[in-house]
Amino acid sequence: MKFQIEEVTVYFPYEHIYPEQYGYMVEMKRALDARGHALLEMPTGTGKTSALLSLILSYSLHHSPNSPPLKLLYCTRTVHEMEKTLSELRLLLPYLPPNRILALGLSSRKNLCVNPLALSAASRDSVDSACRRLTATWVRSAAAADPSVPTCSFFESFDRAADAGPDNVLLPPGVYTLQDLRAVGRDRGWCPYFLARRLIPFASVVVYSYQYLLDPKVATIISREMQRECVVVFDEAHNIDNVCIEALSVSVRKQTLDGATRNLSRMAQEIDSQFLILSISCGKVTDAWFSNPTLPDDILKEAVPGNIRRAEHFLSVLRRLVQYLKGRLETENVETEGPVAFVSSVNSQAGIDQKMLRFCYDRLHSLMLTLEITDTDEFLHIQTVCDFATLVGTYTRGFSIIIEPFDERMPHIPDPVLQLSCHDASLAIKPVFDRFQSVIITSGTLSPIDLYPRLLNFNPVISRSFTMSLTRDCICPMVLTRGSDQLPVSTKFDMRSDPGVVRNYGRLLLEMVAAVPDGIVCFFVSYSYMDGIVNSWNEMGILQDVMQHKLVFIETQDVVETTLALDNYRKACDCGRGAVFFSVARGKVAEGIDFDRHYGRLVIMFGVPFQYTLSRILLARLEYLRETFQIKEGDFLTFDALRQAAQCVGRVIRSKADYGMMIFADKRYSRHDKRSKLPGWILSHLRDAHLNLSTDMALHIAREFLRRMAQPYDKTGGGVKKTLLSQEDLERMGEDAMEMF
Repeated sequence: MKFQIEEVTVYFPYEHIYPEQYGYMVEMKRALDARGHALLEMPTGTGKTSALLSLILSYSLHHSPNSPPLKLLYCTRTVHEMEKTLSELRLLLPYLPPNRILALGLSSRKNLCVNPLALSAASRDSVDSACRRLTATWVRSAAAADPSVPTCSFFESFDRAADAGPDNVLLPPGVYTLQDLRAVGRDRGWCPYFLARRLIPFASVVVYSYQYLLDPKVATIISREMQRECVVVFDEAHNIDNVCIEALSVSVRKQTLDGATRNLSRMAQEIDSQFLILSISCGKVTDAWFSNPTLPDDILKEAVPGNIRRAEHFLSVLRRLVQYLKGRLETENVETEGPVAFVSSVNSQAGIDQKMLRFCYDRLHSLMLTLEITDTDEFLHIQTVCDFATLVGTYTRGFSIIIEPFDERMPHIPDPVLQLSCHDASLAIKPVFDRFQSVIITSGTLSPIDLYPRLLNFNPVISRSFTMSLTRDCICPMVLTRGSDQLPVSTKFDMRSDPGVVRNYGRLLLEMVAAVPDGIVCFFVSYSYMDGIVNSWNEMGILQDVMQHKLVFIETQDVVETTLALDNYRKACDCGRGAVFFSVARGKVAEGIDFDRHYGRLVIMFGVPFQYTLSRILLARLEYLRETFQIKEGDFLTFDALRQAAQCVGRVIRSKADYGMMIFADKRYSRHDKRSKLPGWILSHLRDAHLNLSTDMALHIAREFLRRMAQPYDKTGGGVKKTLLSQEDLERMGEDAMEMF
């Protein structure tokens, strides 16, 4: 349907629109009009993606009727979410003016490669390395002289077509998923990865990973040509601060330094065999490894220092640096220091000054190109060391160097690690805010929404949290504080191994599997806690009783095992046997898998998923947040734990026609300071009578809820407040519709 939001004609792919979708679009338009940034929390299952795409593309087409539309950079966390976004865009495309939109997904070589030779080599090493062995400039030059040298026929065909004229490799307007790009590649004999890279400047919509904008090593290569007139969307961005921090953090272990030593020996042999005085070199796009790990504005705009220009001198510097780091790892005590003190120590003990450290990565990159090394995976160790050196030589604030001789949870096993830990998420995202006219950060779990502007150090022009309009109460959150024996339940450290708590958690699960049909998903606070409690349930015989009612599947840290477990879980739900899936907060399943419809009628959150509070990295970050942004330690820890809990329970509702229950099984959720940090769309359905339940009370509420959900209902909402708006409804409301939101 088509409708107006002020002067903009909005093209929407469905016959009806939810009121919250309309309000979401209104707020987004205000942010685009103001050329500012927005922070929007939208409940899960309310069509956030379709509302985003419809409004931004309609706005773009309205303001550029005769010119290329405003570019949309849509960032997702996973390939699965990328494909879902492009599928949603494909539904919208027939309603837009024809031949105006070119949209594509961009992912790594691994997900786009169609060359059988590179894919078969991936069993030994990464597709990236296999690709470089076939497409590097010097490999292609050698192949020109000796046809027996293997190259990539797909890249060669693409390169010839591109050289004949840039228009030769343009695709017709449309939506191209990763699968579509691979199909085009096979059909035309072109490399899909480099085709996607070439199409980015011409595309109206580019869907790719967060790292392509936030990680300087990748962003400088992929996104450097983007213009300011772009709208950037970070979808499912509740963890965006953690993504920013990980992009600028580096860990160095003993194995890393041993590998770096081997890398340096190999490079020295290459230099000796070539009898060259190697200097600075730069390659073509196919030779790009990774870019500088620092942010663009922080890269020195000057020449490489003279004392590391010669290859043998540079290798000597790296050997001294590796030797120095090995010495630091031999400590028996935990050490923490800032970048300034660390750089001073490197200078006094290894004779390497700050400027030499800052240029380590660029100098290594040029040396790799000059030595014509394509097996980049083999050299990841020395790359990590140079990452570390460049970052520690560039930044003086917002970082800590933490050296731990062992993991505190396993103190009897020596495992020394030196970590350059970034504490300031705003460092990585600041170039994005400065460079693009509008950045929209959105998710279903951004509460409390006022903390994100402080964590990311920006001022949104729009900050809004939406609730869900429903014709029936299809969400039933409950807070369970005690078992049937009235003993309190919690995963607090001093209570989690109490046999009474373990037994009550097991009885809760047993009662629910007997009463709730289809699928039940259980989230635990950590892998170690899940392993411990499942073993205890097994010894108590609870697990065997559970399996009388439903099959049990468990998430592990192995991706293949977890994928297999998920597939079988869905099969068990489909065939009517029913199943229980044990998962972990902050894990892969909690972040990216939907348990909609019969796959998730109940989700149980066992405990409050706080981070490991004795972690040195976490303690250093908390201290930095307190001193820099005046965020109290307790406030941040509670905020972080509750957003993870909300993300877990939100997996169960993926549309308004769906229904499900959420049990927060920990007495701490009954406290107002914890509970109030849950998203508004969950709090609005959390009744006072459901705040202090025992197992038998929760079981009674669950049975009543399921009985209600079995009744027929009016999907459009026949009452005073409609939950589905048609085009006629919007036209009839006119300006009043704007005022409502």
